[in-house]
Amino acid sequence: MKNNPLFFLPLILFLFTCSSQNNIHTNSNYKVKLDTLTLFDQSRNRKIPIAFYSPETNRKILNQQVIIFNHGYGANKGGDYFIYSYLTEKLASKGYFVVSIQHELPTDSLLPLEGNLQIVRMPFWENGTENILFVLNKLKKSKPELDYKHLTLIGHSNGGDMIALFGNKYPDLVYKIIAMDNRRMYLPRTSIPKIYTLRSNDYPADEGVLPTKEEQEKYHITVQSTNINHGKMDNKGNIKEKKILNDFVLKYLNDK
Repeated sequence: MKNNPLFFLPLILFLFTCSSQNNIHTNSNYKVKLDTLTLFDQSRNRKIPIAFYSPETNRKILNQQVIIFNHGYGANKGGDYFIYSYLTEKLASKGYFVVSIQHELPTDSLLPLEGNLQIVRMPFWENGTENILFVLNKLKKSKPELDYKHLTLIGHSNGGDMIALFGNKYPDLVYKIIAMDNRRMYLPRTSIPKIYTLRSNDYPADEGVLPTKEEQEKYHITVQSTNINHGKMDNKGNIKEKKILNDFVLKYLNDK
């Protein structure tokens, strides 16, 4: 009985099925559904518009991971949570449940452009981290079936500064951070959450924002240079630039 290959066949099929379900986003290419919703944080008297990008499928995606995306500064004009659709739609097409937050409202103060930006912009990043935390807690109640143990935060520019702060304040809530050219807020120096950052070719980060070579090795942090302009990391990028960014992000998401 022990030497009969047929004895192991059900076990092999079971393991293969579990592996396929857990990694369905790796090889899948779903159609994407877009929904919008405005939450209200009563404690801060604040509206938080969000967009959901989710895969359309008739069967449940086991261990479906959550990604919260955070846009760059848009001078309070609104609609910023839609202008990274090349990335948010791609991620949803691979099976991820993607939430994009509109952080800036028309009634907000404009982001300071002068002074010590690491100080004068801190209240704005704090506001962003509270938006993320509020959305995350609401999501856990409305969609408890999702995998929150492997939460990934992605953010560009000012949104990257927000997720860097979030990682420093709430490291137990996030599994991976992918900062797209954040320039002001220090990235966490830690192995958990896992830290990745994509850098532009035209804007340097402030001193101390990026980990040193020694810190990168110690904490296994990935700092990846690109030939893409800072302002081309949203939908303004060309096809080649969008593919480069998508490929890097998907690679980081699949990194164990």
